[in-house]
Amino acid sequence: MDLTFTEEQVALRDGLARFLDRTYTFDQRQKLLRSDSAWSADAWRHFAELGLTALPFGEDAGGIGGTVADVVAISEVLGEYLCVEPYAATVLLAGRSLALAASDASGDRARELLGGIIDGGTTVAFAHEEGRGTPPAAYIGMAATASDTSDAVRLTGSKELVIGAEQAAAYVVTARAAGVPGSRDGLVLVLVEADAPGISLRDYRTVDGRAAASVEFSDVPGLVLVSDAGAVIDDVIDTAILGLAAEAVGAMGALLKITVEYGSTREQFGVPIGTFQALAHRMANMKMAHLQARATLLYTTAMVEAGTAGASDIAVLKAQVGRFGRLIGESAVQVHGGIGTTDELPVGHYLKRILAVEAMFGDSDHHLRTVGATAGVVAP
Repeated sequence: MDLTFTEEQVALRDGLARFLDRTYTFDQRQKLLRSDSAWSADAWRHFAELGLTALPFGEDAGGIGGTVADVVAISEVLGEYLCVEPYAATVLLAGRSLALAASDASGDRARELLGGIIDGGTTVAFAHEEGRGTPPAAYIGMAATASDTSDAVRLTGSKELVIGAEQAAAYVVTARAAGVPGSRDGLVLVLVEADAPGISLRDYRTVDGRAAASVEFSDVPGLVLVSDAGAVIDDVIDTAILGLAAEAVGAMGALLKITVEYGSTREQFGVPIGTFQALAHRMANMKMAHLQARATLLYTTAMVEAGTAGASDIAVLKAQVGRFGRLIGESAVQVHGGIGTTDELPVGHYLKRILAVEAMFGDSDHHLRTVGATAGVVAP
């Protein structure tokens, strides 16, 4: 099982990093976050030119037929530069949902929106979160009531942390046409136009700088993309978790580099603080945590590509990345001292990205319980 990137993947990563080196420095990112722009239009356009927005889609849909390893390869770079563009939300979540859409009634519109995502001209939001990460599809409670045609429904309820909601042309919404939360029966994926009546938004920036919103649906019309959608939703989220985990690992690597450089240049009592035994041990632990998190990421990616990964493998990855990321982030802040928490240094921003990723689609504790349940261990 090969756990290294191919020459093509390395070339793609290098091309992306060169662009971000020029246009997405920490100071440039801070200026972007202080502006009225949700994200960098120039960066998103360049992502499309590099083929990143077309990467996970088949050639029959206008994509380039990339693999999940390709997605992980570039997502790690996006995390290293703390990109706020909605790559995971638009491409991995909404885009893959549209690509998997099976409804003839909504198929034309789904293909149109997917084409817009692939060429970089359209963003679509994925509305799923309903509280505490909403990790498995079975937790969904949003009501989808049958309307006048077989594929038409009306949505009522609220969704949280909808990344890119205000800028989106449409939403892919996870909802429940039957059953109760906790059951996998009756789940559907619904396509809703952003200008549909009955939608209200409360927009904000997330703790790690992404544009997001809370979205309220009040008897909003939509078209069913996928019926009996439990397995599809889980598949889409699992791929997104791989991408988000790669972003977190990229942030960990950047944070480790910053901390080691600081330890070798910041002096106290006439010597670099990195020579102090306590701090040297802390930075060694950070290095080991990063290596373990990245190894878990690459191993899980290889298993997904081989078709041997199960739900417990994704859960292990999410839990490990969350635990190791928190260790690295908190240690970096402690090595830097009080300035590590200020907005003027990137340290706190990397920690925020790591913590934000951990909170999405279930935190470390949730996924550890999932692993325990799979192994037959009952949580206390």
